[in-house]
Amino acid sequence: MMRKYNITPEDYRMVEIVIIENKPHKAGPQWKFAGAFYFATVVLAMIGYGHSTPVTIGGKAFCMAYAMVGIPLGLVMFQSIGERLNKFASVVIRRAKRYLKCQKTEATEMNLMLATGMLSSIIITTGAAVFSRYEGWSYFDSFYYCFVTLTTIGFGDYVALQNDQALSNKPGYVALSLVFILFGLAVVAASINLLVLRFMTMNAEDVRREDNELQPASHHVLTLDGEVVAVNGKLLAGHVPMIHDTDDCVSVCSCTCLGTGTTELLDSSGYQGYRPPSITTGLRVKRASV
Repeated sequence: MMRKYNITPEDYRMVEIVIIENKPHKAGPQWKFAGAFYFATVVLAMIGYGHSTPVTIGGKAFCMAYAMVGIPLGLVMFQSIGERLNKFASVVIRRAKRYLKCQKTEATEMNLMLATGMLSSIIITTGAAVFSRYEGWSYFDSFYYCFVTLTTIGFGDYVALQNDQALSNKPGYVALSLVFILFGLAVVAASINLLVLRFMTMNAEDVRREDNELQPASHHVLTLDGEVVAVNGKLLAGHVPMIHDTDDCVSVCSCTCLGTGTTELLDSSGYQGYRPPSITTGLRVKRASV
């Protein structure tokens, strides 16, 4: 090709660059304000399509610093918006139950989960219809794109705003896409948050139920070195034999710790024989583990 058209190596490399970057240029300049804002939103939401990436060292360094600061703030923002959506949904549910004259007017966790789930479904289905119209995709592909986007999977096989100079010529469509991403992520985060809280509540209820079942039994049984000796916290008579033996009071040291009576146990060489300690010295009472 260089010989046929008499192209210099510099011109040939320029042609290669233009051909390789032809598809991204269909969306318009990626790093003007609209494209940069869209890129910043995708990074903040942890979607990461990969449709545009920083090339320079300074851009890569700034992107890492921006992600380290922006992603935690974005998580807090989505969490806060989700909590406020849940509160708003609880108010609407209470008023609806009062209007319908229900006996229980409080909004339960299941009611909130159904409400946020329905809202998430409405956002995904509506967004799929909009993107199908503007991008020329099938409805299923648009639904797939919305699901992958709002769950922050972000494969990058389908990316909006990448055709027909959309970033430059369709500001309304750009704004709609950004609102869809931000509001949709907040709603999906609220729905997932309620689902996680529900599972945690179920686990806590199971643990509390087990504790309530074990607590009465633990009050009725005590053990002494593996033997049951008490019921209802009172020692049973006869389970701890009271042995009165002078041998149990013998000190194992050579001094007269226990008085002069211990000298009777010394042999002719002055050695004092070993006497086992009293069984009461090792007495340990512990609550039975059930």
